[in-house]
Amino acid sequence: MKIRVYYEDTDAGGIVYHTNYIKYCERARSEIFFAKGKTPTDGDNSGFVVRHIDANFLGMAKLGDMLEVKSEVVKQKSASIVLKQTVLKESQKIFEMNVTLVFVRDGRPRAIPEYFQNFFN
Repeated sequence: MKIRVYYEDTDAGGIVYHTNYIKYCERARSEIFFAKGKTPTDGDNSGFVVRHIDANFLGMAKLGDMLEVKSEVVKQKSASIVLKQTVLKESQKIFEMNVTLVFVRDGRPRAIPEYFQNFFN
């Protein structure tokens, strides 16, 4: 997914504020669902929630830069999935995170429904 850096994404120096990299990755995950006609929720008080993030800031982006977010499955279990998400600027890796998502229904972990099993592959 391509993302342009806007003024609202930056600090006073025009550099992307650190939490926005996590937001960019969240948008990319949501777009995976939207592209398949779904949302990250199941509509009945269930959906994917973030359990853990391990983030590495490797470079920086600034106002006007075009970024690309890539997502790949690292591991999948019955109720959770670990994704590696990478933010690139001109093919250079500037941010990387592993995020653990858990499927919950009524606030409790549940097996990922069959129709969500291969969404990230």
